[in-house]
Amino acid sequence: TITTSFPSTTATSLATLTTGEMPGAHGMLGYTVQVPRSGGRVLNSLKWDERVDPVMWQPVPTLFERASAEGITTTHVAAKRYENTGFTRAVFRGAHYKGANISTDLISETVAALQKSPSFVYLYVNDVDSAGHSDGVGSDKWLAALKSVDDLVNTLMQKLPQGTRIWLTADHGMINVEEKIVLGQENDLLTDIAVIAGEPRMRHLYLSADSANAEKEVISRWESALGSKVTMHTRQSAITAGLFGPRVSLDAADRAGDVIAIAQQNLVLLDPERADKEGAMIGHHGGDSVIESSVPLLMHAVKN
Repeated sequence: TITTSFPSTTATSLATLTTGEMPGAHGMLGYTVQVPRSGGRVLNSLKWDERVDPVMWQPVPTLFERASAEGITTTHVAAKRYENTGFTRAVFRGAHYKGANISTDLISETVAALQKSPSFVYLYVNDVDSAGHSDGVGSDKWLAALKSVDDLVNTLMQKLPQGTRIWLTADHGMINVEEKIVLGQENDLLTDIAVIAGEPRMRHLYLSADSANAEKEVISRWESALGSKVTMHTRQSAITAGLFGPRVSLDAADRAGDVIAIAQQNLVLLDPERADKEGAMIGHHGGDSVIESSVPLLMHAVKN
């Protein structure tokens, strides 16, 4: 197994994978973050916002761009709906996109792209993640999704050109929720907080007042209410602790919450405006637990 970057979420982990840099360098600090100096606008990294330039937001050259510069043909095979998103332009630019929505097409596009030499294909399947969110890790739906990925890889191994090397990994793990807290409902956890971002296992909290004293008060309030169920950081203490890697750009630091709350055990922290949708999910990720941060890395070389 290997360890993901923090937070253990798709936008951050895939940016780390495709740039070779930690979040503090590439600036993708979570599922949602506040856009600096925007009046409180929140960017959903996977759905994007046309007012945000993907290249300026994530300026690090991708591995696809670097490979293409060296004469390597690079291809990104994934669902058609991802092709023109800002997230794809931010972290997958440089690759030729091949949209495919079913396993047979994912396989055929991958095999076709690897006929060229030298070539590299990034193939993404989100079935296991989707099943985990809706039904939970270990559920029948999750096991069926895992089996479908196993079948896809098995078929690929039989069809790929001799000499092809396969690396199989994931962007994060997942926990099944056991306790839910809706922020601001029957608690005072939203006092002094202007904007909530992140996700239920890791919250970026942007405060109404910009002061060290306000940060201390919020952290004290949360720790008094939740105790060991949450780990709290100020923006600066998170950076000092290396949560986002050894180097954090000024742009990345600007995007982090004034206060960062990381849920522990099997707790989720629900945004009251999204509590129905977030609370309906059984599987969650984004935190710093071992199970959320540990992912497999398998390698196989195709031989005839």
